[in-house]
Amino acid sequence: MSPSFFEIVQLGNGDYALRRIDDDSAPLVRISFSDEAREMMDDRDMSVAKAMIAAGIEAAGNIAHDIDWEDDELDASDAQPAYTLH
Repeated sequence: MSPSFFEIVQLGNGDYALRRIDDDSAPLVRISFSDEAREMMDDRDMSVAKAMIAAGIEAAGNIAHDIDWEDDELDASDAQPAYTLH
């Protein structure tokens, strides 16, 4: 499989999104700031969105690295919650 390249874009509604460059489907991540948050950031919302996405990618990489893919102890029924959220 060829490597994917990603881009951070600002959507028409002002949200920021991470998406694959070669794919027009829904973004992988979307970040939305309230008007109050945008005012506090004083036009640095793009920098904050980039930092948030970078931190998320790093965290996801750490989680994937820590998963023991050889662990057969988990049963499929154990992964299901014992409740229904409405």
